[in-house]
Amino acid sequence: MIRRFDWALVAGTLALGLIAASVGGALGALLKTATGETEGLAAALHAVLSDAYLARVVRFTLWQALLSTVLAVGLAVPVARALARRQEFPGRALLLNLFGLPLVVPGIVAVLGIVAVCGRNGLVNDALAILGLPRALEIYGLTGILIAHVFFNLPLATRLLLNAWNNVPAETWRLASQLGMDSGAIFRVIEWPLLRQALPGVAGLVFMLCVVSFTVVLTLGGGPAATTIELAIYHALRFDFEPVRAAGLALVQFALCGALLAACHRLVRPMAMSATTGRWVGRPDLVSAAGRIFDFAVIAAAMLVVALPLGAVVAGGLAGPVAALLDDRVLWRALALSLGIGIAAAALALMLGAGLLGAARHLRRRMGLASVAGGIEWSGAIILVVPPFVIGTGWFVLLHRQIDVFAVGPFIVIAINALMALPYVMHGLAPALARADELHDRLCQSLGILGWTRLRLIDWPLLRRPVGLALALATALSFGDLGAIALFGNQDTTTLPLLLYQRLGSYRTDEAAVIALILAALSLGLFALVERGIGGAGPSGRGRGAHASA
Repeated sequence: MIRRFDWALVAGTLALGLIAASVGGALGALLKTATGETEGLAAALHAVLSDAYLARVVRFTLWQALLSTVLAVGLAVPVARALARRQEFPGRALLLNLFGLPLVVPGIVAVLGIVAVCGRNGLVNDALAILGLPRALEIYGLTGILIAHVFFNLPLATRLLLNAWNNVPAETWRLASQLGMDSGAIFRVIEWPLLRQALPGVAGLVFMLCVVSFTVVLTLGGGPAATTIELAIYHALRFDFEPVRAAGLALVQFALCGALLAACHRLVRPMAMSATTGRWVGRPDLVSAAGRIFDFAVIAAAMLVVALPLGAVVAGGLAGPVAALLDDRVLWRALALSLGIGIAAAALALMLGAGLLGAARHLRRRMGLASVAGGIEWSGAIILVVPPFVIGTGWFVLLHRQIDVFAVGPFIVIAINALMALPYVMHGLAPALARADELHDRLCQSLGILGWTRLRLIDWPLLRRPVGLALALATALSFGDLGAIALFGNQDTTTLPLLLYQRLGSYRTDEAAVIALILAALSLGLFALVERGIGGAGPSGRGRGAHASA
């Protein structure tokens, strides 16, 4: 008979089995398909890479990711430094919350806003025309991809790099003031050593996100000359229906992401700092008028990068046929399906994350198996090695000859979106669970408070807010995701993001603008509703910082 404290192992085993079956089944199908008509895996990969077009796709994937990373992280450094230097200007907290929106707002919505700002008839080209200059900014192709990736990753990189400055003890700034250090000396002696440790990890994360970017390239890619691996997989399955080519490309994507994750792991270095009083002490380089002007100019520019596309979405949606769209049954069916997928995927991600963390907690604290516990926790981040599109491709080629994959598409999308959200759930809950153990574990063991009683009375007050944030983020991400549903959706299984993409593809841009506004409003509303409903009322600035670092 299973003892009460062993249920954590049962839940963790079930979660681990589901993840292994999902990922292993997909990879097995890809290997079988890719090697079925060749002499082996090496021959299959050679057949893919020896194709001139496909080799060009791989090169473009890496090139656009490299350029995007240099731009996003390079611009994030002065923005993060300016925010670190100016701790008390009005609206700072609001700006940091604004920097969290690109993660919550669906990618297809943000792309529509970017087109409204930087497109042929957008605000930037209109400004150039007023100045008597040609409308030189072309949004479709590499330029548009880079602009969109900066929009998404500049705020993320800024939040991550800002943590480096937040780790500087107040005593360090006091000592710098006593020594009369100017801005250049501070950057050289204090800030650059921290940045040198933080930059490789941040750049690696941004690079990986750009490699697996799908929505941006799907909507802004300029044809064969601007196609990434994921887009080539999508075309191979949905338009050319070449499962063998799609399987080979998916294996290339898997190998590439695995290598990138390993490189990121080696590049990340812990930033050890001495104890601090925790009080903010003004830096000695804040009095310069030139420095103040530069900092606020940088902050204002970063704010415009994020705010202009979002504002364009609001303006375009309000100017569109709102009443006609609200009377469209297709919209309401897509909305219902999006809600169902978002809520179900978030609940599944939370159950998987709780099961993995519960098992890891039991193995580490009750059985002393720290290495096994670490391996279980790492399994929650398997989606970083095997991207969602690779898993979707594997299940597509596995099932398309047995059943109607589009009929079961929503269930596959739920599973893929749950795996996509799982790292955020794990990252949000693990520190809170460790803190609960640190505070209460010995006392609960001595008093015999275990299981549901401990969760309800002892742990839940500490876990409630992280659970609410993790569930809210997972819901918003799944609700607005276009990647998996683009592979498995059809006319009968259309979500709001897919409906928005379809209206854009048919040049019904006024309707697309309204759908984008509805999608953005519902995504933000879902995030706030779930976060406040589960996590309770309270400031959300810390939460957004948490999911930004995820």
